[in-house]
Formats: sequence, structure tokens, C-alpha cells
Amino acid sequence: MAIEIKIPQIGESISEAMLSSWLVQDGDHVEKDQEIAEIDSDKATIMLNTEEAGEIKLLVEEGAKVVIGEVVCSVDPTKSGKKKAPAASENKVEAKTESPKKSSPESKSLDTIPVESADLKVSISPVANEMIQEKSLDVNELVKHKILRISKSDVESFTSNAPIKKQASREEHSEEISTLRKKLAERLVKSKNESAMLTTFNEVDMLTIMDIRKKYGKAFIEKHHIKLGFMGFFTKAVSIALAEFPEINASIENDKIIYHDFMDIGIAVSSPKGLMVPVIRNAEILSIAELEKEIFSLADKARNKRITIEEMTGGTFTITNGGVFGSLLSTPIINPPQVAILGMHKIIERPVGINGKIELRPMMNLAVSYDHRIVDGKESVSFLVRIIEMLENPGFMLSEGKNPVNALLEL
Repeated sequence: MAIEIKIPQIGESISEAMLSSWLVQDGDHVEKDQEIAEIDSDKATIMLNTEEAGEIKLLVEEGAKVVIGEVVCSVDPTKSGKKKAPAASENKVEAKTESPKKSSPESKSLDTIPVESADLKVSISPVANEMIQEKSLDVNELVKHKILRISKSDVESFTSNAPIKKQASREEHSEEISTLRKKLAERLVKSKNESAMLTTFNEVDMLTIMDIRKKYGKAFIEKHHIKLGFMGFFTKAVSIALAEFPEINASIENDKIIYHDFMDIGIAVSSPKGLMVPVIRNAEILSIAELEKEIFSLADKARNKRITIEEMTGGTFTITNGGVFGSLLSTPIINPPQVAILGMHKIIERPVGINGKIELRPMMNLAVSYDHRIVDGKESVSFLVRIIEMLENPGFMLSEGKNPVNALLEL
């Protein structure tokens, strides 16, 4: 008897989604718990798995809108189905392991191609001919001084000195906007239209943090089995600063301001399906090592489409790092119903004044966008300055300890 596979409950208030792609074909053999489809909702992309092994029958086409609980395929455990063909990458690996056939120079076949110059016939070695086809070269351009045979070295010499001709294209294609992207767009536009958003900027000297990572990085990995990055320091500093400026950790719901006694900090992550913001719960009680582990785990889930709706909802503040893509300065958009967001940017070494002298320092621009309806300029600026103070003096993140850095990193 065939087992029906339905669209699972994705999250509260989500009633429909899109079956964005099948990972198997109709009639394929599938294993138990195998991922067979990607389901796009307005909050996340989830994977659909099988419950039993057998032959799969697809009932819904790719790109179709589906509702929660709808049957989209079935698996018949009594049938084996057709075995799935190996992936292209597997074929390539097998091809690489084959030893090339050796042949003597006399046994090599040469391609003979007519060229425009005086009915000259030119022989081309197989390797050279393959290179010519790959690079879309004109053989007539290669023939100089009536060369009777074009070799691999001739093509390499020519392409190193001459520009490769590119084939012009006028093709275009369209794709339907994913449910997740649509919802993201709606939220961002709503945030811009309904909030009184302003942004305050400042810069932080990252020298101390970089020195700590260089000095303690190896010991940190040996002790905690995780790399010591920048986000742990930033998240720790933000959680402390939010406790001092509770209005920045608040949210607006209907006509009420909700003040939170906990810091659930969202970390923006770029995934194959777009921007996702997994949330670190109660960041205020976590150490830097615990924060680094949680950030890595959530980011890995988001990039590999294993993140759940519960892990992406309910944040009270967000941190986004455009610096990893090379951004020097930007104005991040608030993630409603939150009222503020911190933007990190690229670290650039530039001259700054230090104790009356000009020194090169690794500087990062920071930006805090805030909703001026409930956050005043004084609070937003003071909040950002407090974060910078702790990043430039990490010992300030602790209230006690003989060696503040060792205590901070739990070493």
C-alpha cells in the first residue's frame, strides 16, 4: 500500500507554501528519510523527506502552490522503482581515476583544417584542437608564417598574447519570485514605510580584537573546538549594551511598546534562498565560546536548508555583517517589529590619530538604524558608543577577573 507524503506544518500562521523543486523524478527509488523536495514558505525553505523506502510517485508539479497537509507524492514500499543514476560529479570523479591511454607520436591522429591563406592545409594536434574549440579561437589567426602544424604550445603562446574573443549573447530568462523573497520584500518595504527610521554611524578600532584572536585563537580552538571569530565579541557587546538601553531592545506591536527582559539576537545570514535571520536565544547569559558555537550552528543550518521556523522568529535585535561581502558603509533596514539593527562593515587599515600621532589602524565602520518613534538620537548614539567602548576594551565586558581576556574567553 502506497504511503502518502503531505506538506508538514511549517510554522504558526503559515497555511500555504510553494513546492519549489523536486530532488527526485517520478518512478525513482528513494530511501527512508531521503530528502525529495524543497518547500518554500514566506519565512523559510524546508526539505521534504520520505517516511519509507520504495518507488515514488509525484503528484504535484514544481512551482505549484500547496497548502499545509496536502498530499504531494506517495511512496510504494512494495516496489523497488528505478535506481537513481549517479550524479554528474560522481561520473567526473570516476573519469579522473581512469589512466590515460598512451600512444606514440606516430599513432596520434591529427585534424587537418583548411585555412584562408593560399589554400594552405594545417595539421592540428588533438590537444591543441580541443583548446581551440574551448576558447572559440579562429584558426586563421593562429596561422602565422605558414606553420604546417599547430601544437599545444602554439595555442598557449597565442592566447597569452592575444585577447580571447567572447561570444555575445542576447538571451534572457525569467523566474518566479520565491515565496520567501516576496515575504522578505514585503517586510522591508513595510519597515521603510511605517517606521521613522534614522541611522547613526561611528567607527571602531579593531586592533585589540584582532590581537586577541591572533594570540588566543589556537588555545580557543583547543579548548572549545570552535574558531574564535568577530561575531562572538560583537554579540556579547550588543547583549550588554541592550541591557543598559532597554528601549533599543523593545518592539512595537499594534499601538504598544513591548520591553523585553531577554536578548534574543538575530544574526543575518546569506543563504542560497536569500537572507535569513536565525535567532540566538538569551544571548545575555551566553559566553563568547557559547555564542560562537550557536552562531556557527545556526548559520550552518540556514545555508544547508535545515533551519526551522522556531529558530528564525521572535528576535528582539538584529546584527548584520555586510563587511564579509566587502561593504564599506550601509544603512541596514530594521527588521520589524524590532526597533533597531546594527550593521557591521569591512575592516580597512587607515591612518587615525592616536595620542597625538598618526598610526595605521584596522578600522571598521558601524551603523545603527533605529525607529525614531520610540528611540531617541541620544540613546542610539550612546548605545553605539558603548558597543565601541567594549570592543576596543574587551575587559569591560566583565565585571571581575584578574585576567579579563582569559576570563572572557574561558581559558
